[in-house]
Amino acid sequence: MELKRCLLECIPFAAMVIVEILDVGLTTLSKAAMSTRGMNHFVFVLYSNALATSILLPSSFLINRTTRPPLSFSLLVKFFLLGLVGITIMQNCVFTGISYSSPTLGSAMSNLTPAMTFVLAVIFRMEKLNVGSSISQIKMVGTVLSISGALLVTLYKGAPIRSFRTQPSTPQQFPTLFEETSNWVIGGLFLFTASLSLSIWNIAQAAILRGYPSQLTIVAFYCLFGTIQCAVLSLIVVKDRNAWNLSAGIELISIIYSAVFGSVVTFSVMTWCIERKGPVFVSMFKPVGIAIAAFMSAAFLGETLHVGSVIGAVVIAIGFYTVMWAQSKEGNVNGPEVNGSLSSSSAEESPLLESR
Repeated sequence: MELKRCLLECIPFAAMVIVEILDVGLTTLSKAAMSTRGMNHFVFVLYSNALATSILLPSSFLINRTTRPPLSFSLLVKFFLLGLVGITIMQNCVFTGISYSSPTLGSAMSNLTPAMTFVLAVIFRMEKLNVGSSISQIKMVGTVLSISGALLVTLYKGAPIRSFRTQPSTPQQFPTLFEETSNWVIGGLFLFTASLSLSIWNIAQAAILRGYPSQLTIVAFYCLFGTIQCAVLSLIVVKDRNAWNLSAGIELISIIYSAVFGSVVTFSVMTWCIERKGPVFVSMFKPVGIAIAAFMSAAFLGETLHVGSVIGAVVIAIGFYTVMWAQSKEGNVNGPEVNGSLSSSSAEESPLLESR
C-alpha cells in the first residue's frame, strides 16, 4: 500500500516534467522547421491552432454536453479577447522571437510570466500587496530578480560555452557578430511581449473562470477565435503564396505536434495537475524547461550555449522560485489547502499562475 501511495504521489511530478519536455520539444521542432525548411511562423501558428480547434471544439460539446453553462454574447466577447491575447499576440510573438534567437532564450524568458502575473494581479487588485509584510517584500525581490535576469539573458550573450556542431561552417553562412547580437535582442523583445501577453491571459482567464468554470469550453472557444484572428493576420502579412504550402516532412510533423501535444495534451495534463496540486505546483516546473531547452537546442539544432544565457537563466529561476515560495507561504497563512488547491477565500485573492 505504501508503494502504491508513493507511486500515485509521484505521478503529478512526472506528468509536469513531461509537459515541460513537450513544451520545449515544440519550440525546438518549430525552430528546426523554420530554419531548415523556411516555414513561415504565421502560417505555422494558424495551421496548428486550426487543427487544435478541430479537436477541442467537438470535445467540449461532447464532454460538457449536460454540465456546460449557457454561453452569452458578453462571454463570447471575453473568449474573443482571450484568443487575441493568448494566441494572436502571444503565440506569434513566441515563434517570431524564437526565429530570431533560440528555444533556450524562449524558455528563459517564459519564466518572467509568474513575476509579471504577480505585478498585474496587484495592479488589478487580485493580489494583496502589503509593503510592511515580509512575504510581500520577498515577492517584490523575486519579481525584480526575474526581470533583471530576463534583461541579462536578452542583452548579454557572453562567451560561448559549448557547441554540438559536427561540421565546420563557412563565414558566409552566418551573420556578423553585430547582426547576431541585434537579432538576439529583437528575439528577446518579442519573447518579452509574449510573456506579458501570457500574464494578461492568466489574469483574464482567472477572472472568467470565477463565473464560467468550464475550462475545456473556454480553451476551445479561445482557440477558435484565435484561429480566426490568425487567419486574418496571416492573409495580411504573408504575401508569398508558396508559404501556405506544407511539405510532408518536418513542417507537417511540427504542426501536428503543436496541435496535439502543445495544446490538447498539455492543457489536459496541466488541468489535472492543477486540480490535484494547485497552480503553484504547476508553475514551479517552468524553470526545468531552461535546462531541457539548452540541451535540446545544442543537441538537435547545433546551437551554441552562451554564458549570458546560463547566468540570466539562473537569476530568473532564483527570482521565480522566490515568488513561488512566498506565494505558497501566503496560501498557507490565508487558509488550508483543499484537494491540493487553495481554499476558496485564498483562491479568490491569488492569480492563476499556470504556464500556458
